[in-house]
Amino acid sequence: MNGLLTDLYQLTMAAGYHLAGKTGDRAVFELFMRRMPPNRNFVVAAGLQQAVEYLLNLSFGEEEVRYLKDLAQFSRMPERFFDDLRRFRFTGDLYAVPEGTPLFPGEPFLTLRAPLMEAQIPETYLLATVGFQSLVATKSARLVEAAGGRAVVEFGTRRAHSPEAGVLAARASYIGGCIGTSNTLAGFKYGIPVFGTAAHSWVQAFPNEAEAFRRLQDLLGAGTVYLIDTYDTLEGARRAAELGGEFWGVRLDSGNLAELARAVRVVLDEAGYRGAKIMATGDLNEHKILEFVAGGTPIDVFGVGTELVISSDAPNHGAIYKLVELETEGERRFTAKYSAEKSTLPGAKQVFRYAQRDVLSTADDCGTGDCEALLRPVIYGGKLIEELPSAAEARRNAMERVGRLPKKLRSLFECDPPWEVELSGRLKGLSETVRSEMEGNGG
Repeated sequence: MNGLLTDLYQLTMAAGYHLAGKTGDRAVFELFMRRMPPNRNFVVAAGLQQAVEYLLNLSFGEEEVRYLKDLAQFSRMPERFFDDLRRFRFTGDLYAVPEGTPLFPGEPFLTLRAPLMEAQIPETYLLATVGFQSLVATKSARLVEAAGGRAVVEFGTRRAHSPEAGVLAARASYIGGCIGTSNTLAGFKYGIPVFGTAAHSWVQAFPNEAEAFRRLQDLLGAGTVYLIDTYDTLEGARRAAELGGEFWGVRLDSGNLAELARAVRVVLDEAGYRGAKIMATGDLNEHKILEFVAGGTPIDVFGVGTELVISSDAPNHGAIYKLVELETEGERRFTAKYSAEKSTLPGAKQVFRYAQRDVLSTADDCGTGDCEALLRPVIYGGKLIEELPSAAEARRNAMERVGRLPKKLRSLFECDPPWEVELSGRLKGLSETVRSEMEGNGG
């Protein structure tokens, strides 16, 4: 019962299709980006699991139908339209690239083939979940690249745009390469490792720092992470070391992190805790992390929150969902836009990935030479073909695929030239034919 989780105009168009007798039409829509978000050389695809769950459960309950009947926009609709909504289920097909796949402009994240109403209504949800998670997964991949082998943990739910967004951001961050999250629900739902011990309030809740540390170690033992900057950071490091016993490490959350990390490392090493780790948090991003790594700062783990879960330097995905084919009474028509700066290409497509380039072609192309077809069947006839990969499997896919990209593309800065996405002769020919037909028909 999530049929209302969409923009109103998706539903008014569905009603219009019904009045126009187009319920039997079959459509093909594609979700893709025209251009990269700012400061990005690729985007890591994420959000497919939520897209699939949405499509498989898409329906309208009786209360939702009554709500729509009371809206002025549907006052002219016959009862049979609302009966159709009561019976509404997704019966179409979904093709998608595996989560964790890096993509480039024009390449579909997913393709939907379904009756026109069924393909139109999901647009809003699909754009939201795929666009948001892909942005966060991409930001995560940048942070991990900057960390140069040091671990990154997602700590951002409290700064996310909603608690629900925090859960999805945790999942996307993990797919992009983070080793885990502070979000317990994400850990429960998706099997993501969870991290976190205590905040400044813990230290403040006891008469002194030493007792707070001792009580924390009583609770967590060797897994203890002491937050040492509530009062005096170096004194906090000394108190942690003086307690004795095993502990995981310490966390720095304020001050000059580079200087403090070096001083704390000395304190821990001299006390015999050479294996204790130093975690740093506090408004971190990939550029700050890159500076720490380049400077040899002894920080072992970076905890990143705000900058990651809202993808602060590229918060808008700009993804679009466009009709590319329509079949009416057995006759197929290819559709496209040719307006300036907002043009689209007609027909369902396939992406063929080669070692140094991609080729965007028609869906019925088989590719040539040593290449991989990225779009794969996921749902057929409204049924899931096979179980989707876990978040951990999607993470491994992302780490492998991003790792195979040229080093210049993995840079934190825009590269020139970017990854080449070539249009096949078949796709170019189809586009030229469709454009000529449109011009011949007056537009």
